[in-house]
Amino acid sequence: MGSYLNPGSKGFRESLNSAIYIDKTGLIEKMNRLLNTRQKFICVSRPRRFGKSVAADMLAAYYGQSEGSAELFENLEISHSESYRKHLKQYDVIQINMQDFLSVTNSVDEMLSKLCEYLIFDLKDYFANVRFRDEDNLIQVMKDIFAKTKHSFIILIDEWDCLFREYQQDKDAQKKYLDFLRAWLKDKDYVALAYMTGILPIKKYGSHSALNMFIEYSMTAPGELAEYFGFTENEVEVLCREYEMSFEETKAWYDGYRLVTHTRKGDLHYCMYSPKSVVEAMLRHRFGTYWNQTETYEALKVYIQMDMDGLKNDVIRMLAREEVRINTGTFENDMTTFATKDDVLTLLVHLGYLTYDSAKETVSIPNKEVSQEYVNAISTMDWHEVIHSVNASRKLLRALWQMDSQAVADGIDHAHKEISFLKYNDENSLSCTINLAFYFAREYYTIVRELPGGKGFADICLIPRKLHLDKPAVVIELKWDKDVTGAIAQIKDRKYVDALKDYQGNLLLAGISYDRRSKKHTCVIERTKLN
Repeated sequence: MGSYLNPGSKGFRESLNSAIYIDKTGLIEKMNRLLNTRQKFICVSRPRRFGKSVAADMLAAYYGQSEGSAELFENLEISHSESYRKHLKQYDVIQINMQDFLSVTNSVDEMLSKLCEYLIFDLKDYFANVRFRDEDNLIQVMKDIFAKTKHSFIILIDEWDCLFREYQQDKDAQKKYLDFLRAWLKDKDYVALAYMTGILPIKKYGSHSALNMFIEYSMTAPGELAEYFGFTENEVEVLCREYEMSFEETKAWYDGYRLVTHTRKGDLHYCMYSPKSVVEAMLRHRFGTYWNQTETYEALKVYIQMDMDGLKNDVIRMLAREEVRINTGTFENDMTTFATKDDVLTLLVHLGYLTYDSAKETVSIPNKEVSQEYVNAISTMDWHEVIHSVNASRKLLRALWQMDSQAVADGIDHAHKEISFLKYNDENSLSCTINLAFYFAREYYTIVRELPGGKGFADICLIPRKLHLDKPAVVIELKWDKDVTGAIAQIKDRKYVDALKDYQGNLLLAGISYDRRSKKHTCVIERTKLN
């Protein structure tokens, strides 16, 4: 009907017509429960290319009074809901992408003026029989429409936070924008539902937020919307079968975002995948770094090279597959205000470069694809010791396969010297060095620390993924200031190899020890075979 008022179902129709479409219409049912309630203000923040615009198009097609949209939902999940017919095509929808207005204007004042002008144009054209008190005032125009028709609006705002990314240092512009949104939406009878999407949660100012009526669903607190933040594991498994792609390999490349929904009956845990990456991998029939192609690694580089105490160490530990504790509470939801390294790490969670474990309050690098982005960024920085260790990891892995224990020990010595600024005082720090030294192993292996097996836990297990079964499985036992020969005996005595009983093929047992006096590593390697 208009460019912004009841824009129709074209966007959602294109999603349905695409080669890969994952049914996320269950989100509609959750929104139906919130219509015309005190919880009707929703802000969903998640990384770029995680389906935010697709969801907004879906809601516009469902709620809006446009022709030909009803049949789009007849065979989808929402059609089985009791509320399906009640709300289908029952609202006037205003759908806007803030980036469209920001990109064609030169100031926040011009942007907001243009936004109001265009929305008023559509509203006056459609509601021609309504008399307006002030035809140039968006809020008054919508008040007059509601007073006349008693018909409330669904307001969908995509890329709501683009101004905070474009005007990062302009606090006055940011406050003016937030004040506009508050005046337009808060305590207005004409709002049945306000649904905003972006990358960042709502900006905090002082002790309160200008938009404190919004309920936020983010990468650190996804709430009941967690399953709609990307592709779930079950959805990806179905796609892998359909496209004859290895699910195990897909998991290594694109899994890693851990989201939790808390319910009365317990917590629901979701393994979330990047939709952009999974779709590209399926359609191209090739695994690669697809999500990363939508933004240069320079964006990541800006943040990880900040001079924050301990930030570099934390990034290196996460490259070595470790988790880092974090306090997300001080983050001010912008891209410039960083009081501590935790604020930087929290931003990286919202950008998709880290995943957050709310139970343990830790962050880590989610998957192989994102890990490669860190390597790309570091390779152009002055972290030469780190990139040297990563590059040397190929040679070290070959030495392990060849059972060259001296070369392995020498390689780990070198990696330790390269990253000597990490605290090195126990088996945990030794494990960090080993994982970074064998960084390239994740090309072929699923790497598991503390894997249960037999009468204890194997320190590190390298389990070949199905596409790489020509590579040997590896059980590594770590020792600190102890004779390395006892490591192999411990693996056998405690039957750690039981953890790999389903793997039929060659198995390497490796013991690695560090001597604090000589500051040297020693290594022994044996080959065995599982029956």
